[in-house]
Amino acid sequence: MTYEEIVEIMNNDPVVQKLLRAPIPARIAYVARDGSPRVVPVSYLWNGAGFVFASPPDWPKITALSANPRVALTVDTTDFPPYILLARGVATIAFDTGLPDEYIEASRRIVGEDRMAEWEAGVRAEDRNMALVTITPTWIKVIDFETRFPGPGGQPTES
Repeated sequence: MTYEEIVEIMNNDPVVQKLLRAPIPARIAYVARDGSPRVVPVSYLWNGAGFVFASPPDWPKITALSANPRVALTVDTTDFPPYILLARGVATIAFDTGLPDEYIEASRRIVGEDRMAEWEAGVRAEDRNMALVTITPTWIKVIDFETRFPGPGGQPTES
C-alpha cells in the first residue's frame, strides 16, 4: 500500500472517520531505550497526512522515539462489533514548540467540550514546552468485523 493510498483511506473511509472523531486515545507502541516494548495511550489528531501528538520533551517516549522512530499504533472501540485502525509508521519530533495548538486540539475529544475551557486555561497557565510528534504512516489496516476482518483479505497484512 502506498502512502497516497493510506492517506486516501485515512481521509475518506467512514470507519476511520468514526474512529478519528471518537473520544478514545491512540495507543502507541515503541521500543524503549532499554530495548523492551512499551505501549502508551496518547491524545492525538490526524492532520490529513499523519498522526500528531505532543508530550514533554524529556518524557521516556520522546527519548525512545528519538533513538528509534519506528512505531505502531491502534485506535479501537470497545463496543461490538469493534472498529479497529492499526497503523505502523515513522515518528519525527519537533522540539521547542512551546504549547502546540495540536496538543490542545488533540485533547479536546478526550477532555470533552464541557470541561475544555477550564482544562485549556490550566494547561496554558503552566506555560509548557512540548515536543510535537508526527507519525507518518507506512502501513494501515482497518477492521470492522462486517466487511473487513483480521488476517488476510480486504487489505494487505504483514507479519
